[in-house]
Amino acid sequence: MSVVAPRLQALQRWMLDALIAPESADRAAVEQHVQPGARIDAAACLGIYRRSYVLRLRRCLAEQFPATRHALGAPLFDDFADSYLRDCPSDSTTLYELGRRYPGWLEANRPDRDAPEDQREDWIDFLVDLATYERELFHLFDAAGHEGQSWPDACADDRDLVLQPCLALAQYRYPVAWYYHEVRAGRAPAFPPCADSCVVVLRRDYHTTTYPVSGLHYRFLAQLRQSGSIAAALDDIAGWTGRTSAAVRESWAAEVRQAWIEAGFFVNRGG
Repeated sequence: MSVVAPRLQALQRWMLDALIAPESADRAAVEQHVQPGARIDAAACLGIYRRSYVLRLRRCLAEQFPATRHALGAPLFDDFADSYLRDCPSDSTTLYELGRRYPGWLEANRPDRDAPEDQREDWIDFLVDLATYERELFHLFDAAGHEGQSWPDACADDRDLVLQPCLALAQYRYPVAWYYHEVRAGRAPAFPPCADSCVVVLRRDYHTTTYPVSGLHYRFLAQLRQSGSIAAALDDIAGWTGRTSAAVRESWAAEVRQAWIEAGFFVNRGG
């Protein structure tokens, strides 16, 4: 094996550490690895690059988590971003993946993580849920979807319908979708009270939409995703609610089915 690759990897590792944790780079190492400028020394050159690098990554995270930034306030969000970047430096050739680990990092680094669940801070639960929702939205912007292919209509048979590929089903402890859209509309929403929230987030024809759903509808969709069968999911709902299968199927056909087909919840099986 060539000795060039390990040396290059070591230099890359040093450079990354020097950018996100400048206290780790002593002056001798900086002068060894960085060329000075015409009028400034190597440390000053590195400092200029470091400030530009960190500002670029902060802006990238702010674009991926605008509502979380609003909730925290810009100064605190930037402090969190700097800590996150030190713990979870970019590991991809694209900044699209920069925020991939951010919700999990917030949960893992919450100051009350060792406290019993009933004694944890509500606002931290809210922030974790909000960042998780924003990450899901951002991911769906570029996820593999069904664009360019035909969509089913109301004439499709239930046996031919499956959930479309670019659809996320999620539960949150707070109404984070509402909060996000309030922020995006230019309003300044207050911290919302705890309230279970079930949502479907999907992209159709390159347009991403969030649909609030009831707990019953969430269960139906979760069962459908697991079984791949609308009939099986309807049978589960009948057993769960104690209603007859006929009543559940009538409600599905009359109240839900067409609206969800038109919204783009489903694609044709195998197509």
